[in-house]
Amino acid sequence: MPEKSAPLTYPDVGATRATLPAGYHRFRHHRPIGHGRDLFERAATHILDFGMQKGVGIFRHADTATAVPDTDLTVFLGVGPLGITAPCRVVYVLDEPDRRGFAYGTLPGHPEIGEELFAVEYDPADDTVYGLVTAFSRPGAWYVRLGGPIVRLIQRWFADRYLRTLPTGT
Repeated sequence: MPEKSAPLTYPDVGATRATLPAGYHRFRHHRPIGHGRDLFERAATHILDFGMQKGVGIFRHADTATAVPDTDLTVFLGVGPLGITAPCRVVYVLDEPDRRGFAYGTLPGHPEIGEELFAVEYDPADDTVYGLVTAFSRPGAWYVRLGGPIVRLIQRWFADRYLRTLPTGT
């Protein structure tokens, strides 16, 4: 785990809140998971407890039990003993009436450079609850550059897996 003073590896901190910056691979994965305020609350708790990362089996450690700004965490990207420990830091937490979640940014030692948002949104107009993963990134290590389009497919595959960890309902 990098020291707390380790800087984030990119200048566009917080950009997953609005317009994603140029110069990165960008994506947004948005999918309905069900209906109701109760589902929204359960999904929000799941996300803020690092449930998406735990649910896909990549969570290793976090300084706090729930996502709060400046929490350092590590995820493990790989299979079995073969993989990379990727350090991240929570850069902001969403705590709005109809939108909750958090974003983390990459720290030195992470194979990517960028930020990822994990959130849930509630649409009061029709009671629909949506899971959301938004990210921007570029290679931070030679092997990620070498992986090119395959790395992008893996990122989208992970985004889909993250959303599948959310509670569902009608």
